[in-house]
Amino acid sequence: MTDQKVLEIFHAKSIISTKEVQKINESEKSKPFSLHYELRILLYLGIFLLSSGLGIVIYQNLDSIGHTAIVIFISFLVVSCFAFSSWKKQNFTWDAVEQVNPFADFTLLLGCLSFLTLEGYLQYQYSLFGEKYGLITFIPAIVFFFSAYFFDHRGVLSMAITAFASWIGVSISPLAVFSKNDFTAPYFIFTSIALGLLYMAIGLLSEFRKLKQHFAFSYLLLGSNLALIAGVAGVFSEHHKYLYTLIVLAISVGLFFYAKIKQSYVFLLTGIVFAYIAITEAIFDIFPYNSMRAWFAAYYFVATGIGVIFLLFNLKKILKKS
Repeated sequence: MTDQKVLEIFHAKSIISTKEVQKINESEKSKPFSLHYELRILLYLGIFLLSSGLGIVIYQNLDSIGHTAIVIFISFLVVSCFAFSSWKKQNFTWDAVEQVNPFADFTLLLGCLSFLTLEGYLQYQYSLFGEKYGLITFIPAIVFFFSAYFFDHRGVLSMAITAFASWIGVSISPLAVFSKNDFTAPYFIFTSIALGLLYMAIGLLSEFRKLKQHFAFSYLLLGSNLALIAGVAGVFSEHHKYLYTLIVLAISVGLFFYAKIKQSYVFLLTGIVFAYIAITEAIFDIFPYNSMRAWFAAYYFVATGIGVIFLLFNLKKILKKS
């Protein structure tokens, strides 16, 4: 129900007069419009474009600029960003920190992205880490985790979670990553599920022990998606597919109850979507390829389509606490 509709109802019931309705409408039309989120999006976009542009400029002007000058410039940018963020940061606490300076968040993000550029350039030009590919992702993961907690930055935390996941994948089998690109191999699936469950456990621990409680959402969202995507990849594989189906269903049920507790549409829909995929694959795996399967598929998808519509109309009731 819109504000205008509420005013009309109040006016019809003589709760407020016509003059008061006019004053309220004039006040609504003249009050300032917040550009907070629009400006934040533009700042994030600007940082991304600046970081990308820096990489392009370096690539196109290697010979004219000089390698030493490039390293010094990027290093100066990284140190400056972290120094500014340190200067403006509040005292460390395990609770959420209110940032006094709005630019400190963006400066820290720019510093982390520039650190990646610096590390990548040193590896490309000087082979700083040699064939120890794991260090390329492990070092940023450590730096980003420390920065996320020290500066209380959820964006950097997401980068840390991603970098650590990359390090796990590279450390298991570097040759498979860079030559075979076989991400459906059993060791990748098992490791991804285990890592996703670890992230979810850290998120729950953070929330219930109140250790950076606001970080729990990032851990749970990224961790659950990692575990569920890996589980679905296992469901469509040829080995242990029913075990993976049970794992996906178990995680989905856990997300359902967590969504009920936290009143979260995101985790509810995540659990339902992945559970639906796993159950559908398991059901159709039972049927042989014949006309009976085609007949069943037609009715199955019609019925589940109706179920999806029913679900969308009853999300609030599903999440309602008993």
